[in-house]
Amino acid sequence: MNINKNNLENLQGEMRALKFDEKLIAAMEKEMGKGRPLFELRAAVFIDKGQMDLTLHFKQSGSSEYYYLNRYDLSMTSAKPLEDGRQYFVISADNNEKGETPVKSFVNAAEAMEYFKATAGVRELAVGKSAVDKFTLATRDAVKVDYVEKDFKLAYYGTVRTNTFYLDRGKGINVEQGINLMQGRAVFRDDLVNRGTGESYKAWNNLEFNEPKDKYGNFKVKQYGENYGTDVIKELAGYNIKELSDPKKEAAIIEKLKDGHRPVVTVKNAEGVEQQMRIEAMPRYGNFNFYKMDGKMEKREQFQKEPIFSTAKGKGQGQDKKLDQQQGLSV
Repeated sequence: MNINKNNLENLQGEMRALKFDEKLIAAMEKEMGKGRPLFELRAAVFIDKGQMDLTLHFKQSGSSEYYYLNRYDLSMTSAKPLEDGRQYFVISADNNEKGETPVKSFVNAAEAMEYFKATAGVRELAVGKSAVDKFTLATRDAVKVDYVEKDFKLAYYGTVRTNTFYLDRGKGINVEQGINLMQGRAVFRDDLVNRGTGESYKAWNNLEFNEPKDKYGNFKVKQYGENYGTDVIKELAGYNIKELSDPKKEAAIIEKLKDGHRPVVTVKNAEGVEQQMRIEAMPRYGNFNFYKMDGKMEKREQFQKEPIFSTAKGKGQGQDKKLDQQQGLSV
């Protein structure tokens, strides 16, 4: 099938703006060439404590040949990251008509576990380069699971955190923000629109993990807008951060913070000792968390130029906004 070059160029631009990997962009072009009305792309992203499974959903217009990227799903598990060339397999003991053992392969740990748990019959869940060169993770007989590998138990029995992020022609939560939101971090959006008034606004966003999901099965969003209190980014100036003296480095740090990352900075404590730390924006409190490179949290006060009296005192009185992810504006 001939690909519409304008459509391809638009999708490439949208995916880059949403910070998807170039490998996924190349895979998207390949799938477009097959001419199917729907297709999905999958990838696994390594995170601090496990793996984030990513699924992108593409749909062709009912009235034209154009494809659209409507949404992407994220599933967070504590499964160990896969080595290059490896994938998950669910292997059935029942042979098919050709005498071959039915095998279904997965890139995503969450999908592999879900399929293994949901399908009846004698099954094996494994990981490896092929269904022959494999390592068994779990097995089940005709009735129940009878074995789970000891190092895989936490991932298998643990909670899988899932969420869908909706997109509108390349606008929405970019994939880096989505991955960090799912890990409990805050991200900044400057392109939000109020559903009631149509007015544009800016806000930091968090997912509410301790509240029931919305009717679409997604986490509710809590926002800290311009009326909430302190401009968190301005608080950076109150800390002895070496990179802030270089405008380019400062801009790079701010961009990473707004995407929910923990960028590495060089800080000086009260004794004048320099060390590298990771920082994370905490808009709810109008400040930052500081972490050693091994992940241990440090007291932020030791890195302040002088005592900072936050203007965020008394925040949260009527300023939080919880938006439905599909209907409301921030995803």
